Amino acid sequence: MKRIGVLTSGGDAPGMNAAIRSVTRAAIYNNLDVIGFRRGYEGLLEGDGIPLTVSSVGGIIHRGGTILRTARCDRFTTPEGVREGFQRLKAYDIDALVVIGGDGSFRGAYELHKLGFPVVGIPGTIDNDMAGTDCTIGFDTACNTALQCIQKLRDTASSHERLFIVEVMGRAAGFLALEAAVAAGAECVLVPEQPFDIEQLCKKLHYAKERGKTHSLIIVAEGVMPASELAHKLKDTASYDARIIVLGHIQRGGSPSSFDAVLASRLGGGAIEALLRGEYGTMVGRTSGKIVTNPIQVAWEEKKGLDADMMTLVDILGI
Repeated sequence: MKRIGVLTSGGDAPGMNAAIRSVTRAAIYNNLDVIGFRRGYEGLLEGDGIPLTVSSVGGIIHRGGTILRTARCDRFTTPEGVREGFQRLKAYDIDALVVIGGDGSFRGAYELHKLGFPVVGIPGTIDNDMAGTDCTIGFDTACNTALQCIQKLRDTASSHERLFIVEVMGRAAGFLALEAAVAAGAECVLVPEQPFDIEQLCKKLHYAKERGKTHSLIIVAEGVMPASELAHKLKDTASYDARIIVLGHIQRGGSPSSFDAVLASRLGGGAIEALLRGEYGTMVGRTSGKIVTNPIQVAWEEKKGLDADMMTLVDILGI
């Protein structure tokens, strides 16, 4: 093995640059050349590759976003697109590819692996919905960003005796909503993994008000329903006048937390070690504090469940 490629794909996540830096420097330390493909698989198909060096990845460990940029690529979901990507990698004399992204990005990498091309995946998504790792790159930072925003809202909610609904990201996963709810001391959390009863939610809010609570916070993952829709349901069911806040893409931005910078650095180094050991078609992850590898398809074939104890804790502490 003489040359590797690296790309970031799908939604950006804080810590991706730290992972790019780690992959590049760990590869160069092991006498490998590195080519970075801009705009993910789209850039790969268009031949948009650039050499990465020790100096070119200097100073990026704490930068948000990704210096390689990212994009979603419909062409790479087709057999023809995957074969074209395979040929592009061969044309660049790439011996292996490191893919940083979510399960959709990993599926593309897996298709390359099935054609016989060596790949290793690094999980990067703020949703934290990938099996094979306790945490994905960007999740901790997104939780801290959401917490900072919610803390400011709590001040206003208390001052004006209001009910706030905060919508966080999480199309099909409630990890971010649940973590933010516990950290912020929210009264309720709604996640895609569990159905909710609007009548029960109203009863809980009413009980809190009877106890003398002057304000309440509800955290809802975007995959459950829009915050505006929930506000209408509360108004129609029990005449609650809720204010809504949609945090949106602000959760993806900013410098990575210390945890994410370290995690990304460890996973980047682990990806190169996996390639040197010949562990192709794998993903690196962090489990119980240790860097591990699993077959890359584990990321989407195994279901990563929410912590039931955490869900119960929100109910216990939100009374």
